[in-house]
Amino acid sequence: MSRLLSATSRVLLAVPRGIRRIWRRSLWLRVTLTTLALSLIVVGVLGLSLLSRVTTGLLDAKERISVGEATAGLGEARRILDAADTGPSTPAPARIVDSVVSALATRAGSPATFDVLLLSSEAIADAPERGTNLVSEGSVPPALRAAVASSGRQSWTYTDILFLDGRSTPGLIVGAPLVVPTVGPYELYYLFPLTQEQETLDLVRSAVIVTGLLLLLLVAGVAWLVTRQVVVPVRAASRTAVRLADGNLSERMPVRGTDDLARLATSFNAMAASLASQIRQLEDLSRVQQRFVSDVSHELRTPLTTIRMAADVVYEDREQLDAPTERAVELLQNQLDRFEALLADLLEISRFDAGAAVLDDDRVDLVGLVQRAIDSAAPLADRAGLDMRLVTAERECIVMCDQRRVDRIVRNLLENAIEHGDLRGVDVRIAQNDEAAAVTVRDFGVGLRPGESSLVFNRFWRADPARARTTGGTGLGLAISLEDARLHGGWLEAWGEPGRGACFRLTLPRHRLASFAESPLPLEPSADDYAPEVPDASGVQEVGLDPAPEGQVPSVDAASDRGGPSAAARFVIRGADPS
Repeated sequence: MSRLLSATSRVLLAVPRGIRRIWRRSLWLRVTLTTLALSLIVVGVLGLSLLSRVTTGLLDAKERISVGEATAGLGEARRILDAADTGPSTPAPARIVDSVVSALATRAGSPATFDVLLLSSEAIADAPERGTNLVSEGSVPPALRAAVASSGRQSWTYTDILFLDGRSTPGLIVGAPLVVPTVGPYELYYLFPLTQEQETLDLVRSAVIVTGLLLLLLVAGVAWLVTRQVVVPVRAASRTAVRLADGNLSERMPVRGTDDLARLATSFNAMAASLASQIRQLEDLSRVQQRFVSDVSHELRTPLTTIRMAADVVYEDREQLDAPTERAVELLQNQLDRFEALLADLLEISRFDAGAAVLDDDRVDLVGLVQRAIDSAAPLADRAGLDMRLVTAERECIVMCDQRRVDRIVRNLLENAIEHGDLRGVDVRIAQNDEAAAVTVRDFGVGLRPGESSLVFNRFWRADPARARTTGGTGLGLAISLEDARLHGGWLEAWGEPGRGACFRLTLPRHRLASFAESPLPLEPSADDYAPEVPDASGVQEVGLDPAPEGQVPSVDAASDRGGPSAAARFVIRGADPS
């Protein structure tokens, strides 16, 4: 039973959601139902107004005729009573009352259009009271009797006419005072049934309802047809736009007629043709650019190799040269290194642009990879006077990835942090969860201005164009790193604030191209995040424990025993001997 109730509740909850989804997705349905609802309100108001006016007109006419008939009957009754009072002998009261009621009943015709009640105004014993057609004297409301008795003139009201056999019918009762000789004051009541008026109102009501329903159906049909004429071309435009977005640049809307929708279709097709032409031009230009970069990169490798061989020969014998020439040879060697790196990056970018980049993934220990990258970047950090700290509680972090590409990402991030950091050093963190592993590289330099976190991955972009490169970068490192991360199905993100430095986060799936929902490490450092003071020139700042032997990661227990700043392992890797 509980399962049945649960299933029923789910179905009942799903129905409104389905209706809301259909309502949001269908302009056709919304316009038709909205038009139908507004038409229903208008038809309802008009129908009620019409019924009200018809009812008022019928009742006013009935009231006018009934009051006139009652006035004439009252005059007839008084004439009969006056004749009985002036005769040679006074008839019995019962006979007088009977003669009055009989005379008035004759005026009602056949079938009778009204009934008559002649009631005594005072509780007089044996006072005769008469009525026609088995009408009950309970039909007259006490309020009407009181009004007739107190006002002494004609009064009327709408009420139900009751009969002695239990029947009742709505009617109009008109009463007036009357004096019967030898008896006293009486009240004469005319009871007019509203049967015909009720039948007329029922007929009018039925006609209004039927006409309203037919009108609603007509309006709904018209709204459906009109909306269809508008929605169908819009849907065609939507389908055409989707096909254009999918790459089918030859797709066009059908053009029928010369109306506004036809002009819309013509304009849409012209826009699509223009966009297709521009896209093809851009594709051709992109292919030319890619081919140019690839060809130039390949063509330059041969002369560059020759220049490199000649420069190496001169560089090996530089000590035999004079000082200015020796310096020129060293500068030539450095610039050749940068030129070779730039050519390699251009070739790699051309592979990404051509879609020729492939993964050569394997099981890689991310902790060991990062530590080797830090060791490799240590000479740059030493020249800049920076400390690099690896912060992790992981002894091992296995990821299925392309080791060469991930190593290139980490090296690029480290070189970028060294170039833009300050003497407070660089923090490198590693963490993992069941789905992903992450590496963050944070510097404490000038940081990034708002909006620059998405620009740092652009090719050859620089936050300060006037600033010279200190690490020999080509300006393509972060762009290549972003493509490498995407090739793994991962993320490469940047955060920065002026004065707080910058942080780059690499998040990779632990299994090949697996999906993940969140990164194990936050991108934005917390307000109380570890930010060391600038070390003095006397040596290296210790931050938890001594450097581990090469290839090993310090244990968490070691950090805790030393009373380091965190339960995670922290150590310093420097190119020079800390001593």
